[in-house]
Amino acid sequence: MKELEKTILAAWENREQLKDAAVVNAINEVVKLVNDGELRVANKNSEDKWITNEWVKKAIILYFPLRQMEVQEVGIFEFHDKMQLKNNYKALGVRVVPPAVARYGSYIAPGVILMPSYVNIGAYVDSGTMVDTWATVGSCAQIGKDVHLSGGVGIGGVLEPAQASPVIIEDGAFIGSRCIVVEGAHISKRAVLGAGVTITGSSKIIDVTGPEPVQYIGFVPENSVVIPGTITKSFPAGDYGVPCALIIGKRKESTDLKTSLNEALRENNVTV
Repeated sequence: MKELEKTILAAWENREQLKDAAVVNAINEVVKLVNDGELRVANKNSEDKWITNEWVKKAIILYFPLRQMEVQEVGIFEFHDKMQLKNNYKALGVRVVPPAVARYGSYIAPGVILMPSYVNIGAYVDSGTMVDTWATVGSCAQIGKDVHLSGGVGIGGVLEPAQASPVIIEDGAFIGSRCIVVEGAHISKRAVLGAGVTITGSSKIIDVTGPEPVQYIGFVPENSVVIPGTITKSFPAGDYGVPCALIIGKRKESTDLKTSLNEALRENNVTV
């Protein structure tokens, strides 16, 4: 891995090296490892903190100029693109409902269900996750186990700049219909986002369950139940409500995930 990293970083600094067959092979190897789930754009370290593997993102970026446009035919569908599509889903243990599409270079774990949806290169989608109809998983997004991305959810891609953190959705999270999670936002384990919540890297997420508000930026803590909200901001023309997200409750860790999700939705009157 260290040799691969060294080769990628050298090519990043000197693009003339992309003419070298050994460099091309190294880039292809990194993308294959990402495709197979053996290497990730981001992962937790020994201190349980997420770190971005910048050199892996650089390899993916360098992969694009190596590819040539080509026509691909899948049944009645025709595509014209540089990137191959994933295939061999039966052997991978993945259920794919037409016309779901995942690009080569994304990892889709066994037990994942792809409804008509889209998964981009560099993404990691772990086992038991449902990517529902018209949901999109952007480049390099990291999606945990047993996550539900509801209909029309937009998980943003953060491929460039290479040092930027990708969007992270941790195990057991429930992302409600038409939610948007972008710009490296981080949704922790078992969190519930109600329909239409938008979380960016700079979004204010305010916990209003206690006597005083507690504010987070671009981060939703574990087990939080979140709905769209507004916060007053002063402008030269007056005071106006601008979007934020409100934490209005918690899922119970002591109960089954499905049971606690249903309870959280019912108790807090959250629309998904």
